[in-house]
Amino acid sequence: MFDLETSNLVVTSVYIVANVAYKIFRGHYMAGKQEAKVECGRGVYKPDVDVIVPSYNENASALIGCISSIKNQLYEGKIRCFVVDDGSSDPRGFVEARRLYQDDSDIEFIELPRNMGKREAQIAAVNMSFGEFILNVDSDTSLAPDVVKHLVRKMIDSRVGGVMGQLVASNRSTNWLTKLIDMEYWIACNEERSAQSRFGTVMCCCGPCAMYRREAFMRVLSEYRSQYFLGKESNFGEDRHITLLMLRSGYRTEYEYMASAATIVPSSMSAYVLQQLRWARSTFRDSFLALKIASSLNAYVVSEVILQTLFIFLTPITMITAIGVAVLDAKVPYYTLITFLLIELWCCAIAAAASKDLRFMFFIAHAPINYLVLGPIKVYAALTVGNSSWMSRNNRLVSADDETMPL
Repeated sequence: MFDLETSNLVVTSVYIVANVAYKIFRGHYMAGKQEAKVECGRGVYKPDVDVIVPSYNENASALIGCISSIKNQLYEGKIRCFVVDDGSSDPRGFVEARRLYQDDSDIEFIELPRNMGKREAQIAAVNMSFGEFILNVDSDTSLAPDVVKHLVRKMIDSRVGGVMGQLVASNRSTNWLTKLIDMEYWIACNEERSAQSRFGTVMCCCGPCAMYRREAFMRVLSEYRSQYFLGKESNFGEDRHITLLMLRSGYRTEYEYMASAATIVPSSMSAYVLQQLRWARSTFRDSFLALKIASSLNAYVVSEVILQTLFIFLTPITMITAIGVAVLDAKVPYYTLITFLLIELWCCAIAAAASKDLRFMFFIAHAPINYLVLGPIKVYAALTVGNSSWMSRNNRLVSADDETMPL
């Protein structure tokens, strides 16, 4: 006879073991920062850097702020900026930025004839540029003055094909949600990406601030340009896809915590849900490519991918059995509730200790969103992975140039 309470006990125990193992190993590998030993930006090595800013319906203030942060880089090498309008239906921001910087010979403004997506915007700029390194920056992102210097330092190692910077929410103070997302980004960067970077296998160099070696980019350009899933052209997930292509080609992908970029994050729950749905589908679509290169990846990274996929289904199963115990057996599922609470508090404590910032203890407020909203969204994304609906570029926060932080 099926015993619901016993089933809940079993799946919750599995959930505990998987989470504890994952958090311990990730905590071990994220510890410590590895610095490049070769100086750049001052002295001998000053390679040219081409900065690409894809833009779609961006407002003038954000776009000009983005360009200004690129112009203010403390880097002695040559920096050129290519701003690409991806067929905006409202190009006023692009027009105003072009008017302001029309006399600057280091800034090129490119207009695509129609909305073609982030890939084509990037490629249009790549074909017009020739710098050794390509830095992709989202149009709503502002770079700290030393970003290029720190990213180039990582790229000195010829084995590195791509490197991403640390992302923070520029609109963090807007409301409670943006504060939580800012903390979520810190955890994703300085725990997950930091651990992956120890092995040169960051699984997604996020679009707001990602530098690529031109040689590596050109090697995978054809496949990057023509990604298909179930016979249909894939119109999102650019950052994860090109990162995996570089890993497959034998390059390392890394994370640089000292290169800080501030980007706009969703300030409403509806926009946040749409963003997370798109990222989840992107992750599932590229899981097949990840499996193909699994044999070349470090065992930790492979196990991390497997566990993250397991959690997508294990978490809702644990919740469903707990709800069943409460509704059908008229018992409070204390074991599951206490498990969820302690694991979330543990995660908050790890982040607070690593960042030396007690505000991360308040990240416990993200737990209901994680279990009640993001959990079902990820399951739905897995079941509808071939569907590209809810991905309208008319919504600024899920546009083609906003691949901020897939988790």
